[in-house]
Amino acid sequence: MERIKTEKKYKVVSLFAGIGGFDIGFQNAGFDIIWANDFDKYACETYKANVGDNIVCDDIRNQLDNIPDHDILIGGFPCQPFSTLGKLKGFEDDRGTMFFYIKQIAEKHDTKILVLENVKNIMHHNNGKTFKRIITELQEMGYYCNYDIMNTANFGIPQRRNRMYIVAFNKKYFPKTPFAFPKAQELKITTQDLLDEKVDEKYFISKKMLPTIMGEGTKGYIVKPTIDMPISKTLTATMHKMHRASQDNYFTDNINYIGISESKSNIRKLTPNECRKLQGFPSDWKQVVSDTQAYKQFGNAVTVDVSYNVAKNLMNYIEENGGLK
Repeated sequence: MERIKTEKKYKVVSLFAGIGGFDIGFQNAGFDIIWANDFDKYACETYKANVGDNIVCDDIRNQLDNIPDHDILIGGFPCQPFSTLGKLKGFEDDRGTMFFYIKQIAEKHDTKILVLENVKNIMHHNNGKTFKRIITELQEMGYYCNYDIMNTANFGIPQRRNRMYIVAFNKKYFPKTPFAFPKAQELKITTQDLLDEKVDEKYFISKKMLPTIMGEGTKGYIVKPTIDMPISKTLTATMHKMHRASQDNYFTDNINYIGISESKSNIRKLTPNECRKLQGFPSDWKQVVSDTQAYKQFGNAVTVDVSYNVAKNLMNYIEENGGLK
């Protein structure tokens, strides 16, 4: 989605900000991002070029004393420990402990609202015990917890991307009024509508590599390859490695194929710019990193349109309940 100019209010701190998908959505809804953090230097470069200079590039554990007072804390805390694509170590993984730093920060600053995002599988990790622990920890801190699964394809963008959103309200500042998550919207476009008109030859798959890309896998993992999907598969942080067509997105492109080397097939991968569009980042976006880093960043990002719809409902909720003092 494009940027929306609004008057900003309510102080927001963004943790694990990445390239700012969460942040832009909240900015568009009228929130004021006063401080952001990520440890990845390339993500910070992209954030500074496209979102703002308010990001601190460092391990959050080194910045615990530097986080300013705020009303709302948002964060897509590291999902690899809970993802089906990872090793599913959960809280046994060092990245899985990041939730407890969120808890520490919220307790110290008496944070009024938490908005957290993670993979859908966090609900089922360790037979549901991980998610239950997260909700229980928040409740014991004094928060009312609301959660739902948001799919990018339900908010105007043709990508099948299910993510868990938790919105938690501090009991001291809010009555126990149910928070309404945004309703699904009709999808009116396909991935094909977002494909670039001009595409460089480097994005086309070589004829030599094509049998691997279109393969069904090994005997232990057989999945039918699919290409030209109107609703894209979930963009991943490792899509630059070009997995099989059962996992990553590939498209037949006969228009841009004209004049391309005979060693190339007419099937290509998504360009970084197409990944940008499939994650809802604005058209004035500047790519200041390599393609490899750009793929990783868009694969890790929170979809802007989903963030915006959650943030818009949150803004309405806050205003209906008297605002934040």
